[in-house]
Amino acid sequence: MPQQKKVLAIVLAGGEGNRLMPLTADRAKPAVPFAGSYRLIDFALSNLVNSRYLQIVVLTQYKSHSLDRHISETWRMSTQLGNYIASVPAQQRVGKSWFLGSANAIYQSLNLIHDANPDIVVVVGADHVYRMDFAQMVAQHVASGAKATVAAVRQPLHMADQFGVIEVDQENPEKIAAFVEKPSSTPGLAADPTQFLASMGNYVFNADALVEALHVDAERLDTKHDMGGDIIPYFVDQGEAGVYDFTLNDIPGSTERDRTYWRDVGTIDSFYDAHMDLISPVPVFNLYNSEWPIYTRQSISPPAKFVRGEGATVGTALDSIVASGVVISGGIVEGSVLSNDVYVGTASRVLDSVLMDKVQVGAGAVIKRAIVDKNVRIPAGAAIGLDPELDRARGFKVTDSGITVLAKGQEVPEPGEAERSLSAANLYLVPDAVKTATENWPAGRESVEKVGEVHAAAVGVEPPGKPSTKAY
Repeated sequence: MPQQKKVLAIVLAGGEGNRLMPLTADRAKPAVPFAGSYRLIDFALSNLVNSRYLQIVVLTQYKSHSLDRHISETWRMSTQLGNYIASVPAQQRVGKSWFLGSANAIYQSLNLIHDANPDIVVVVGADHVYRMDFAQMVAQHVASGAKATVAAVRQPLHMADQFGVIEVDQENPEKIAAFVEKPSSTPGLAADPTQFLASMGNYVFNADALVEALHVDAERLDTKHDMGGDIIPYFVDQGEAGVYDFTLNDIPGSTERDRTYWRDVGTIDSFYDAHMDLISPVPVFNLYNSEWPIYTRQSISPPAKFVRGEGATVGTALDSIVASGVVISGGIVEGSVLSNDVYVGTASRVLDSVLMDKVQVGAGAVIKRAIVDKNVRIPAGAAIGLDPELDRARGFKVTDSGITVLAKGQEVPEPGEAERSLSAANLYLVPDAVKTATENWPAGRESVEKVGEVHAAAVGVEPPGKPSTKAY
């Protein structure tokens, strides 16, 4: 029986994440909350731990306090068995500069490799949502004889300019013939001309070969010190780079629908879309796979609660994820993700949105297609995501696709009459899930519409067509 290879895992978590602003204004990208209870880095760490790789270092740099605290509070291993997950900041061991790129981050941390003395180094990013068994990739790497192996995911051709593109050897599909960073175009795969192989930002190296490559890179003047842009092409040029097709990865408990799911959540739009992938009745990505769990720090908050609010308003959530500590008191939530300790008040509406920890939604407020970061208080009667120009005027970010983003703790001004009228018009809307359920049941639909009137009346809004007696 061949001797088991000793593996050290390195997680690159120093990214600034400019495209995720304002969610990264106060934290590193891997520390951004996700899916109600998690941080983005939990996916990378869970994949490594589930792969039985239990010696892990996390290289941090940009606004790392939130990330460091999460790792120290959540990711504890048995040191008695030699296992650890260690958060390591830039230490300026080889000069007075901070990390100059992902390759330079590892180069400045070579002491970690020397101390661990591994045979294999697994290098992964910390800002992607997916499940992957890295042990299967390492097994292919060892069997192939390659010194470096890149994990690849299939993507549509039109997205070639967004990724590192892998072109395989025609005689050996496990060998990389060329590696190009974000080309304007690329040929399609022989098996599927509409797709190409994109780098996932996950790599496996022979430890000695990686150390040598990093030393060579450090001495070059024509380099950005990037793993994908410089280190992998170095191995490709030597004919020593292999590729691992992610579609071959087999995860216990996965389904055909989600087994090859991988999403780069580096932009607001992709971050939002990834949340929407979670909430469908048959989700594109299934958080509930207990055979390959995603670990995180569990909140000490009480269970979520759905109760009636003032004026006999109904508190409910439809097609949504609701975390611990959430109280929906007479409000209606649909197609949304609510993180720990969110409060949704009387007659309010939260539609197709992501609310992070401790967001407070006042009575009669409406939030639609929005991402609201932690500790934001939405005043009663406010309208978020209903009017892009109004949102921009209040200092909120609005993407080209119409997603409104509020930063952590951002102040929301009290609404004026026009804004209150805008939100009021949405209080009568019948939720999409209920429309579907009552499609062939007119009596049920009428009952639901009456509920909308009750909700509106509870915050002083008159039914449509009836003159208002409310003074704003």
